Amino acid sequence: MVDLLFATSNIAADLIERTSSTQSTLRAVQLSLAPAFLLVGIGSILNVMVARVNWIAGRIERLNDTEAPHSERTKREIEWLGTRRMAARRASMFATAAAMTISVVIAVLFSSVYVEAKLGTLVAILWVITMGLLITALTLFLRETLLAARGPQLDNKAKK
Repeated sequence: MVDLLFATSNIAADLIERTSSTQSTLRAVQLSLAPAFLLVGIGSILNVMVARVNWIAGRIERLNDTEAPHSERTKREIEWLGTRRMAARRASMFATAAAMTISVVIAVLFSSVYVEAKLGTLVAILWVITMGLLITALTLFLRETLLAARGPQLDNKAKK
């Protein structure tokens, strides 16, 4: 039991010694800066995506509250809005996953200055995963905006 206490105090002392260097801390902050800016960008993108999901949900709610919620035109618009909402939700989900992954990258980069293990491969893999998630999110968001630009196709052509 006493050995465990001494081992714990040695680990703590070693950690304090490694993190006490101002140069090491400065390097850790510098390494984490670029991914932090990416995290801010992803947050801004998420803000736009969530605003669109909220607008779509509000529009569906307003259409369901109208006097003729079961008209053919309203049904087609609600279906179109549902497709848009699904694309926007998925985009938001993938962007959130990208934000979480880049947050792990920041933590690994920051801690890599204080540990002896080589973490470069892990950082590279996490970075590629982040980019994949972000590209997927932006592709889904593009799909939603293209659906929005096309419109619900409510004209008379749909009846013919």
